[in-house]
Amino acid sequence: MNGIYEHCMAAADHIRKKIDADGAIGIILGSGLKKLSEEITDPIIINYQDIPYFPVSTLNPNDSRFIFGHLEGKKVLCIKTPLYYYEGFDMSDVVMPIRVMKLLGVKLLIITNAAGGINESFKEGTLMFIDDFINYMGDNPLRGPNIEEFGPRYPDMSKAIDPAYNAKAKKIAEDLGVKTKSGVYIGFQGPSFETPAEIRFARKAGADAVGMSTVPEIITARHCGLPVIGISCISNMAAGITEKIQTVEEVNETTRNVEVQFKKLIMGLVEKL
Repeated sequence: MNGIYEHCMAAADHIRKKIDADGAIGIILGSGLKKLSEEITDPIIINYQDIPYFPVSTLNPNDSRFIFGHLEGKKVLCIKTPLYYYEGFDMSDVVMPIRVMKLLGVKLLIITNAAGGINESFKEGTLMFIDDFINYMGDNPLRGPNIEEFGPRYPDMSKAIDPAYNAKAKKIAEDLGVKTKSGVYIGFQGPSFETPAEIRFARKAGADAVGMSTVPEIITARHCGLPVIGISCISNMAAGITEKIQTVEEVNETTRNVEVQFKKLIMGLVEKL
């Protein structure tokens, strides 16, 4: 049996003793979007440090945790601080939480992130549904021996973002009066922000938004049969699109400004999906 699978099973067995996440909706909160976790009622916190074989974020170790509880009356399992490839983790570590969610019986994964805008019709604060993605991270979470217990050797990525759920999510956003866009997300390795030349390249490749996360999680979820909805908050316009210097503080400020609409959208999706 594959060692990665054994580690995921051990982690899931540990978590299962504390919560029943079968049928829950999984949520990954991206940079600056973490306040949604405060809306979860009856929260049960499971720190990554306490889970066998689990990696712990080097950026926010104290927030490296699962939060299980209820949102809009539905069971949710929330990742407050995702793991980033640029921290130095192996890809198998970055996506371990996704595989464990699948083993726990999570039925749907909502991934959110803060991203740079490439599409010039976007502006800071735009919420973009991810319709497709480009993996420009230089690695793939499925590299190496295939884990048959999770999925096939050559998974189809033509519908990596679940079309049915994605369509429903857009209709829910419309009904809620939350304005959204749709587009293609490109993942770079990071942690440096992209150069203007890289952004010109990404735009010619068909990308609308850029970031340093999300792509490994989508690929892994697709591989193991976990439906995905992806949402980017455009926190800044990318290098070369604007003359402003990109900073982490800028990302956090923009996400704070869009917090009400973001929470309204995610809570609406949880309620109705």
